[in-house]
Amino acid sequence: MRRAGFVLVLLAAFSALASAQPNPAELDRQMLEQLLGVKRVYIERLGGGEAADQIRDMIISSFQRAKLFIVTENADRADAVLRGSAEDLVFTDTFQSSDSISARAAVGNSTTRTADNPGRRGSLSVGVGQQESTRIAERKHEASAAVRLVGKDGDVIWSTTKESLGAKFRGASADVADKITKQLIADYERARNLKAGSAPSP
Repeated sequence: MRRAGFVLVLLAAFSALASAQPNPAELDRQMLEQLLGVKRVYIERLGGGEAADQIRDMIISSFQRAKLFIVTENADRADAVLRGSAEDLVFTDTFQSSDSISARAAVGNSTTRTADNPGRRGSLSVGVGQQESTRIAERKHEASAAVRLVGKDGDVIWSTTKESLGAKFRGASADVADKITKQLIADYERARNLKAGSAPSP
C-alpha cells in the first residue's frame, strides 16, 4: 500500500513538472512576441576569422536597408544585441580530366622457299596516339555566420545560421548578410501574423 502511494506521488510530481514547462510551440510564440518589442538593435563585433568584421559591416548595411529596426552604435540604448560568429573561407576548386585516343595497325608478309632459295619475311607496324588533358583551378569563397538576438534580460529571442558560396551578383559575405536579414524579416512578419491572429475580435 505504501509503495502504491509512493508511485502516485511520483506520477503527480512528473505531471506537475510537465505542465510547468511550456511546449515548443509556446516557446516559439513567446520568442516571437519578444521580437516584436525590439525597436533598436546593437550589432556586436562578431567572432571568427579576419573577415568577421567585414561581414558585420555588411549585416549593418543590410539591416539599415531593411528598415526593420534602428541600428545603433550605442549598446546601452539598444533593446537587443546581435551576437555571434562569422567567417569567409577561401579555397580552390579544381576540375581535372584526361582523354586519350590511340590507333595501331600491323601488316605482315611471309614467303616459304626451298633450301636453295631461303624464305623472305616482311612486316610493317604503325601506331598513332593522342592525349589531351584539362585542369581548371578556380578560387572560391565560402562564407558562413551564426548569429543570435539577445534581449536586455539575457534571453535569446531569435537566432539563425546561414552559409553561402556567393550569388549571381553578390559575393559570399554579402549574400550571407542578405540571407540573415531576409530570415529576420520573415520571422518578424510571422510574429506579426501570430499577434494579429491571437488578438480578440472587436
